Amino acid sequence: MTAQHTSFTNVFDGQAIQIPQQLQTAIVNGVGKSRESFDKAAEYARANMKTVETFVSAAQTSSKQIGEKVLGNAETNAKAAFEAAATLAGAKTLPELARLQANFVQQQLQVMTAQNQELFQLSTQLAQQTFANFNSAFAKSFGQFKNNR
Repeated sequence: MTAQHTSFTNVFDGQAIQIPQQLQTAIVNGVGKSRESFDKAAEYARANMKTVETFVSAAQTSSKQIGEKVLGNAETNAKAAFEAAATLAGAKTLPELARLQANFVQQQLQVMTAQNQELFQLSTQLAQQTFANFNSAFAKSFGQFKNNR
């Protein structure tokens, strides 16, 4: 710093008051360390933002896969219902109609049970993957922060 920045005029007697070199050095060092700390905090915040973006992206992908599975199941079940309706329409007697209806209901209960199990397994698997990825990314980010302190 220049001399004009290191001295002030004493308002009582007009003499310049000198800032001690040690204080000046401490101030300069403090500003430098503060800037360094801010830079590290900003870097950590950016890394955390990437972690959050990764987590949100994985959650969206999981939601999409689950949605596609639910939609596929609904389509399969609707087609089965139309096929059953066509079969029922061909029944010649009430006992035949009742038998066809009972068979359809029994088959659909089995299909829907299997679909629910698959959906539960898919949901569990995707949730585990999503949280494992998040935990990994968070641990990495926290490790970087800890090492940069």
